[in-house]
Amino acid sequence: MSSWRLAAEIDDIRQPLLDQRLRTDVCAIATLVETSGPAPREIGAQMLVTQDQFWGFLSGGCIEADVARHAREAMADGAPRLLRYGEGSPWIDIQLACGSGISVLVEPLAMSDSAIDILLKGFAARTPVLWTSDGRTREAVSSSRAPSVPWDGTRYSKLFEPALRLVLIGEDASALASAGLAAQMALDVVLVTPNGPEHAPFGGIGYHRTAAVDALDAIALDRWTAVAVMSHDREDDEQALAYALKSDAFYVGAIGARARLEMRRERLRLHQVSDAQIARLHAPIGLQGFGKAPRDIALSLVAEIARDFHTRSMMARSSGKSMSSIAPISSVFR
Repeated sequence: MSSWRLAAEIDDIRQPLLDQRLRTDVCAIATLVETSGPAPREIGAQMLVTQDQFWGFLSGGCIEADVARHAREAMADGAPRLLRYGEGSPWIDIQLACGSGISVLVEPLAMSDSAIDILLKGFAARTPVLWTSDGRTREAVSSSRAPSVPWDGTRYSKLFEPALRLVLIGEDASALASAGLAAQMALDVVLVTPNGPEHAPFGGIGYHRTAAVDALDAIALDRWTAVAVMSHDREDDEQALAYALKSDAFYVGAIGARARLEMRRERLRLHQVSDAQIARLHAPIGLQGFGKAPRDIALSLVAEIARDFHTRSMMARSSGKSMSSIAPISSVFR
């Protein structure tokens, strides 16, 4: 009897890797390293495989079970595999709906590998890590430079950025709906509600009850953080917005009527926010064309933030196409 593959939607292997590190001694990472023609996933997409479970997806459901089987064989004999599916593959019984060809590098590794340690330390500290591997030897170093060549035919490189974090200031229905949706989308969510209830409204999110500026200072805004002011206390709002606009946060937005936007800009100038910094402000927040119900606002906000985050990350990366014309198309190597 088949079952739902709920773990397939996980796109970042670091959290399950962290969860599994104390539960198993060995795992395998499967990485999409080359495509020919259209493909449902981009170069660098990954799966994490253990003896009894796997996370992530590479093809929309066409090959994942077979990749997991090869990964467990690799874990057993310690040898990597380069798998070819679709165009150029010897396995005619496994078809790709998109009609393209893809290559997947499967690398077995011990959970005690020093590269995993560096990767997970970077995950916890919100610092980017560049991972390179040929399937047998790998290296992880702190770096924010995206690889110019993701795959050279024998070795791939992948930049692991800190997780997208959303800091929400407020406590009304729209703020709560936004926090819930963002958490469901696996964002790192922090809710700031000055003098709010003692406990967070639900689990899985960070929570601060101090003054908004104090909370933002404690959170330490970085360039992978978005800040959305969704409260209605104007003086506190402007102080929080001023702090966020002067920070490294990649997105700063505020809820409110468009008709009052110029007044808000003037108040921000009183907080010594420059015109260039004010130009960064998204107000009203969210993509246009949605309704005004709390869940509509939440959807428009999370969609806008995710779009801006991924657009910026994609611009920093290479084109995503392999630069190598010699990438092997053999189904398996050892």
